[in-house]
Amino acid sequence: MGGFFAVASKEDCVFDLFFGTDYHSHLGTRRGGMAVFGEKGFDRSIHNIENSPFRTKFEKDINQMKGHFGVGCISDYEPQPLLVRSHHGTYAITTVGKVNNTDAIVDTLFQNGNSHFLEMSGGDINTTELVAAIINQKENIVEGIQYAQELIDGSMTILLLMQKGIYVARDKMGRTPVALGKKDGSICAAFESFSYLNLGYSNLKELGPGEIVVLTPDTVTTLAAPGKDMKICTFLWVYYGYPSSSYEGISVERMRYNCGKLMAKRDKVKPDVVAGVPDSGTAHAVGYANESGIPFSRPFIKYTPTWPRSFMPTIQQKRNLIAKMKLIPVHDLIEGQSMVLIDDSIVRGTQLGETTEFLYQSGAKEVHIRPACPPIMYGCKYLNFSRSTSEMDLIARRVIARLEGEKANDEEVLSRYADPDTEEYAAMVEEIRKELGFTSLQFNRLDDMLAAVEIDPCKLCTYCWNGKE
Repeated sequence: MGGFFAVASKEDCVFDLFFGTDYHSHLGTRRGGMAVFGEKGFDRSIHNIENSPFRTKFEKDINQMKGHFGVGCISDYEPQPLLVRSHHGTYAITTVGKVNNTDAIVDTLFQNGNSHFLEMSGGDINTTELVAAIINQKENIVEGIQYAQELIDGSMTILLLMQKGIYVARDKMGRTPVALGKKDGSICAAFESFSYLNLGYSNLKELGPGEIVVLTPDTVTTLAAPGKDMKICTFLWVYYGYPSSSYEGISVERMRYNCGKLMAKRDKVKPDVVAGVPDSGTAHAVGYANESGIPFSRPFIKYTPTWPRSFMPTIQQKRNLIAKMKLIPVHDLIEGQSMVLIDDSIVRGTQLGETTEFLYQSGAKEVHIRPACPPIMYGCKYLNFSRSTSEMDLIARRVIARLEGEKANDEEVLSRYADPDTEEYAAMVEEIRKELGFTSLQFNRLDDMLAAVEIDPCKLCTYCWNGKE
């Protein structure tokens, strides 16, 4: 994924930029970066944040950087922001999104006269550099941004810092959010709307799909009107989003509470307690508990002082180990208990399987698992939800492969497994339950999950659950 923060201010913007960017640390694992423009021109700093928090790495930089305009990012992969010199002038650029047709775009750019791209350490082209190269094909910035969003198969939100303002462009289908905030003498843009509240900003507006604006300390000027169609990622509410954030007017915490409430209405088990896997499962569990009347409990605590993000480090084997180490059981709240345990999702199944195992080892009598979203059937094409090289990493697809053999990737077959009212779906869920050792397993239904968001379902992306764009 990735997050961003930008500030246009009459005063020095570095303090706001530093803390606003830091508030996005839950969205990325590899790189953090800030770029500012001031009296001495552009200044930029990028650090590796795989094993140290953003704040720790940038504390020295903020005492040296000065500027009235700035952009910052938390990146899940490529180093950014980048400083680019072009016929548009010099600018700093940062992006959030995913490009599925990199090779085709690179070929096109080479044919149009682009001389080279710098490879990153893994041999990949920096996506943000690629976006900058596309923008530079056009005579002005707005046409360049629109060209990039048309050319890219995937999704791309773009922030571009120039000497007199900051261009902010939400991706064409609005799959990721862009929120604007305002206070006296400053305007900011952010992925997470909560990130600017403690800095004294109030909500100004959310950009619509494909909308392009330019920010100055006093103004927000619309350069391209928003499109009518939107497909914002539903998983933002289920998992990615910080509980205090809000997208399209619906807070993450409210959606998760609604989700748990609707799950409880369909459930028939009567456990002793309801618990959520911290942190994203907690609000779901509270909604479930309040609706069902079954007491809410915290049978394990997440230890976060030194490992604040559950998806660090990047090697999967170590990620699994760290996730297990972070959950500390409270034995006297587990022993002899029958419990419903709500997690945001089941992806590979490894972590939740191990969590359930240590609950049994701690004396739990029954562990009924209730994921807050349907089985994940497809790898995300838009937001780098998972960088898995194969959809066979998904436990649902592995089970379908066992059940269907050569027909496992047939779209008609997959559609039956995605339908919660079919025998195929029931067989898949039972196989997952047995493989992971749950007492029972009941996924949230897609229709209930979408209803929990409380906006028009046609505006929500459901690709990872049913393959529909």
